[in-house]
Amino acid sequence: MITVIPDISLVYQMINFLVLLFVLNMVLYRPIRNVLLERKAKVDGLEGGVEKASADLEAQKDSYKNGLRQARGEGLKKKEAFIEEASQEEKEIIDQINKKAQANFAQIKQQVAEETEQARKALDAEVDAYAKAIGEKILGRAC
Repeated sequence: MITVIPDISLVYQMINFLVLLFVLNMVLYRPIRNVLLERKAKVDGLEGGVEKASADLEAQKDSYKNGLRQARGEGLKKKEAFIEEASQEEKEIIDQINKKAQANFAQIKQQVAEETEQARKALDAEVDAYAKAIGEKILGRAC
């Protein structure tokens, strides 16, 4: 059986352990912790930037959609105004054509009436001659 007798080397070992712990903490652990903290801060900053960029993107999408909706509404209003204007112009053109057609119709009607009257006068003048000629043919003798 082995027995351990504590002596001064145990104290040296403890002091050595504590010095080694202090030196490693200063040289190795603290710089690594600082790098990790800096990385965490950087990642948090980047995450915040990503969230801000996402929020800005959503705001821009909403703005774009609202602008598009507004532009469509204005376009429809302009389209309706153009349609209304074209409809009004169409009515005016149709009214002008109707007035012109009625004037032409009245002129043609008057012309036909004048020609009919001229034909009637011409026939009235010749009716006696035709009646006499028909009478002679029917009776077979000269009247």
